[in-house]
Amino acid sequence: MEEIRLLRGDDEARRSAEMMASTDPWLRLGRGADACLRAVTERERENYVALIDDVVQGVLVIDMRGTFAGYIATVCVAAGARGSGLGTRLVRFAEERIFRERPNVFLCVSSFNDRARSLYERLGYEIIGELPDFLVRGHAEVLLRKTLGPIVEFRP
Repeated sequence: MEEIRLLRGDDEARRSAEMMASTDPWLRLGRGADACLRAVTERERENYVALIDDVVQGVLVIDMRGTFAGYIATVCVAAGARGSGLGTRLVRFAEERIFRERPNVFLCVSSFNDRARSLYERLGYEIIGELPDFLVRGHAEVLLRKTLGPIVEFRP
């Protein structure tokens, strides 16, 4: 059985961080388990896990603050669950959450992360800019957006 819900407790946080730190793009970005643990436990963000049969198989972090409120900061799917549609379900979960309060969903994807970029484009995200050498030299972070329309017209 699959469930997406708020992350609960140190064990889920640790499992989430280890999952992230053991795979790209976090490997290529040089993000170890400690940095990933900080990312999934930041109190100002909403930190979710995807459980399949009570085992953490995915992580989702959403930031609802600032100019880019509605920012998907992290989407990670365990290596063994990739290709199952879990990434799509996590992004759609994030969209439902964000679109209740904001007309835009933002996210960044590393220029070398072709699989994730393809997923986001298939889900209707459009490139709105690139940040060259933002996280690692020689690669860009590509800023994507999915929108319901201008902020001034949005009625939650």
